[in-house]
Amino acid sequence: MVRRHEENILTWFHVPINNGVVEGHNNKAKVISHKAYGFRTADNFICNLYHCMVNLPAIPLMHRFV
Repeated sequence: MVRRHEENILTWFHVPINNGVVEGHNNKAKVISHKAYGFRTADNFICNLYHCMVNLPAIPLMHRFV
């Protein structure tokens, strides 16, 4: 099995790239979608994705809840 994948294994040492970051973002998006149950529109869900994935500041509200 190692001999079959020898070329790919050696390539990794020359170009050490993995998809860990992409998998992490995908997992975070899935968690957000599971929490998003009850959003009325897809726009609200997309807005929630943007705010959670990029750590955008919260939208200022007219009223403050104490």
